[in-house]
Amino acid sequence: MEWTWKSFDGLDMFGRGWIPEGKPKAVIVLVHGLGEHCGRYDHVGQMLAGNGYALLAFDLRGHGKSGGQRGHAPSIEAFMRDIDEMLAQAAARYPGLPQFIYGHSLGGILVLNYVLRRKPALAGALVSSPGLRTALEAQKAKVALAKLLGALMPTGGLPSGLDANMISRDPEVVKRYKEDPLVHDKITFGMAKELMGAIAWAFEHASEFSIPLLLMHGTADQIAFDRGSKEFAASVKGDCTLKLWEGLYHEPHNEPEKQEVFRFMLDWLKAHC
Repeated sequence: MEWTWKSFDGLDMFGRGWIPEGKPKAVIVLVHGLGEHCGRYDHVGQMLAGNGYALLAFDLRGHGKSGGQRGHAPSIEAFMRDIDEMLAQAAARYPGLPQFIYGHSLGGILVLNYVLRRKPALAGALVSSPGLRTALEAQKAKVALAKLLGALMPTGGLPSGLDANMISRDPEVVKRYKEDPLVHDKITFGMAKELMGAIAWAFEHASEFSIPLLLMHGTADQIAFDRGSKEFAASVKGDCTLKLWEGLYHEPHNEPEKQEVFRFMLDWLKAHC
């Protein structure tokens, strides 16, 4: 299932869905990572649909088949409003069903911020490999420059620096990623500045996280370090499950052990439905 709509500020947005036969147990809204698109989650959608869950996903602004300058967003609030719209669409399509939100990497940062800022009445949040702590932190000059340029020339761009070889230990996954025409390595100064602010804000407010949280991270992730997830989980006062996957890279759902990851996700969903 695919569909399109206009964002609040007039961008063409693209959505995709994986729907089970019969009435779904719950509906899950997916927020993908930096530089990728929701089509890379086809196997995740099929797995969830095969187990009775509807997965609805969309390409973030500046990504995939959605509109906007590649790798750019004018503000974190713009992302929040896009997620507002996606959750509203999910509720309209499946009224009365439990709703979950699922974010990976950049999507993980956005989902954590969304729950903290909006305090939505959702059944829970699943977050994998959020980019809360990265190698960029140690590069103080680069951080300062990004903040300055983010204010002076927000739509100016730079390579994201994401090493495709570190997304998965499965060489076929890496090959497909590198050859995917919808994948890009762009991020603007403005978006980088906004994300740095959003990460700091999420840590400051982590104790206010208001819904059940499953936080997953590979211990060998060199794109987003697992210590960020450990630090965030330690501050959450409510229902928080931190699952560290020993030796896994950045995309647990694309690792050779993905079936174990899926089983863990399904068990958590079943317990929180």
